[in-house]
Formats: sequence, C-alpha cells, structure tokens
Amino acid sequence: MNSQSLKSPQAYQHQRQPSTWKQDSFASKSQILPDKFLRTYARSQAQQGNYTEAIALLNQLITRHPEDAIDYNNRGLIYFQSGQLYPALADYNTAIQLKPTLASAYNNRANCYAACGQLAEALADYDTAIDLNPSYVRAWINRGITLRELGQYEQAIENFDIAEILGQLPANIYAERGRTYHLWGDWNLAIADYRRALELISEDAERLRYQVENWLAQLIAS
Repeated sequence: MNSQSLKSPQAYQHQRQPSTWKQDSFASKSQILPDKFLRTYARSQAQQGNYTEAIALLNQLITRHPEDAIDYNNRGLIYFQSGQLYPALADYNTAIQLKPTLASAYNNRANCYAACGQLAEALADYDTAIDLNPSYVRAWINRGITLRELGQYEQAIENFDIAEILGQLPANIYAERGRTYHLWGDWNLAIADYRRALELISEDAERLRYQVENWLAQLIAS
C-alpha cells in the first residue's frame, strides 16, 4: 500500500470488489489463502471504504507474521483512512519499532501527527522519511504542505521545487505549490501552477480536480 498525502486520507481510487468470493463466506476461506492475496484483497476493500473488512484481513496477516512491519504500516493506513487516528499512530509506532528504516511508516506517522495538529512532530518524521529515502516525493510534498500551514511559504516552495525535480506526482505538486503561491500573495505564479495542475490531473482524481478548481475560482474572484 502506498503512503498518502497529507490532509487527504480519503483520496484513493475505487476499484471493483473481486467477484470470486462471496462476502458471507470469505472470512472462513481467508484463513487458508496466501498472504499476497490477503494483502491485495485488503487493499481493494479499503479502496471501496470497507474498512472493517480490510482491518480484519490485516489482523489475520499480523497474527501470521507479528514481526512484519509492512502489515502494521498498512493497517495503520487503513485506520487513518477511516478516521481512527490513535490506532493508526499505534500501528505506525510498532512498524517503526520493528523496522526503523521503513521510510513510508515515518511519512504515514507524520500525516497522522499533522491531522492531530502536532506539526512539529510531523516535520520531524518527514525529515526522517526524506533522510531514509531522499527521492521520496510524497514526503517532500507533505513537508511542503506542513511548512505552508506554519506560514513558512518560502521553505514550502523549496520543498515543492525539489519534488518537481524528482519527476513524480506533478499534478499534486503544481496544485500544492500553486496554493502556496496563492496564500503567499504571488497570484500570477499561483494561477500558472493551478492551470498546469488541471492539465495533468487524471480522470480518476476528481477530488484533486475539484479542489484546484475551487482554489482557482477563489483567486480569480478576489
């Protein structure tokens, strides 16, 4: 499972539920299914908003492999998506304890801290995630968003600029950098980034498109 950007724990693509298994019989059959299938199916359930089912599947995986940091990290992500911040934080802590070099767990824990308003703790974890993986685009974006929330616009722009150089998630980068320019008062650069973002947003990222369109409309109406 991929880590998620800050402030958008629900921004996930929805996939069709696998039709191979009936819902009422899956729980019993899942106990004999391979790990890879359970992880894939848990992700599918989470993407469809079936968080209880997804967590139940990851509970089975954690029972099988109590020392697997990835499963704790993934369960924490689902807790976060479902708004259960403290169980999410507990799972991220466990994942980091089991595997201190797992960059995605630091990024995810930082998102959790940020959602709780603990921005200093969030920045510390984004720093660690980037130290472990300097090309971790999501962590650069998330740190930029957090710096923006602290009013540190210049530093936020620097983070988005580095993320842009890394060449991934360009629509998200332009959207968040545009918002930063917007709040900072550089409206020409904000409009340029908003328009770039709208050109690049994929058809299945309606939430991001709606957000950028609203930001652009607010700016033009100012």
